[in-house]
Amino acid sequence: MMWINLNLIDSNSPVMEHLSIFHDNTMLILTIIMTVISYFLIISIYNKLTNKKLVENQITETLWTIMPGFTLIFIASPSLHLLYLLDEINKPLITLKAIGHQWYWSYEYSDFMSIEFDSFMNNTMNLFPRLTDTDNRTILPFKTFIRIIVTASDVIHSWSMPSFGMKIDGTPGRLNQSSLFSSQSSSSFGQCSEICGINHSFMPIYIESIPPTNFMKWLSNSIKNH
Repeated sequence: MMWINLNLIDSNSPVMEHLSIFHDNTMLILTIIMTVISYFLIISIYNKLTNKKLVENQITETLWTIMPGFTLIFIASPSLHLLYLLDEINKPLITLKAIGHQWYWSYEYSDFMSIEFDSFMNNTMNLFPRLTDTDNRTILPFKTFIRIIVTASDVIHSWSMPSFGMKIDGTPGRLNQSSLFSSQSSSSFGQCSEICGINHSFMPIYIESIPPTNFMKWLSNSIKNH
C-alpha cells in the first residue's frame, strides 16, 4: 500500500477478498442508480410536455417502491454473509494475543506461554515504507486459522490490518477476538486506528506470514532462546 495508490489494498485473506467484491458490486449498483436518475432528471428538465395521467399513477408509484426494495435486498444479502463470515472462527490452531500500550504493541502466543515480546517501531531507515517496520515482527503461518485476541493496558487502541480486512478495538479490561487467515506467504503492515495519544502514528503492526514448517522452526528457536 503506497500513498499514490487510489484503489483498495491487495487482499491477503478470504475475508478481504469478499469485502473487495462487495465494494465493487455496491459501487456498480450505485453507479447504475445514479445514471438512471440523472437521465430522468435531465429529460424532465428539458421536456416541455406534461403528462396529465402521471398524477396518482398507481403503476409508477408501485414500481418506484418495489425496485428500491429489491435493490436493498441485493446489497443486504452479501453484507449479512460478510458479517457472519467475520465472526466465524473455524477451529483455530494458534491463538495470538495483542496488547496495546502507549505507544507500542506486545504479543503473546497463548499456546506457548514462554513466547511473548514487545514490538516497537523500527526507526532505522531501510527499504520498507516509513513508519511501518518494527524491531520484533509478528510471525504467523499462512493458510492456518488463527484466533486473534486484542486488549489494551492503558487507553483504547485499535489493531488494524487492512490487507486482512480486520480492525479490532483494544479496550482496557476487555478481550475482543476475531479470526485471522493468511492466504499466502507475505509481509503485511498495519497501524493503530484509534487516536491514543501524541505518538499514535508511531506504533505500527508488522505481520510476516511464512510456511507452517518454517513457523515450527521459528517456534522451536524462540522457545530455546526464552
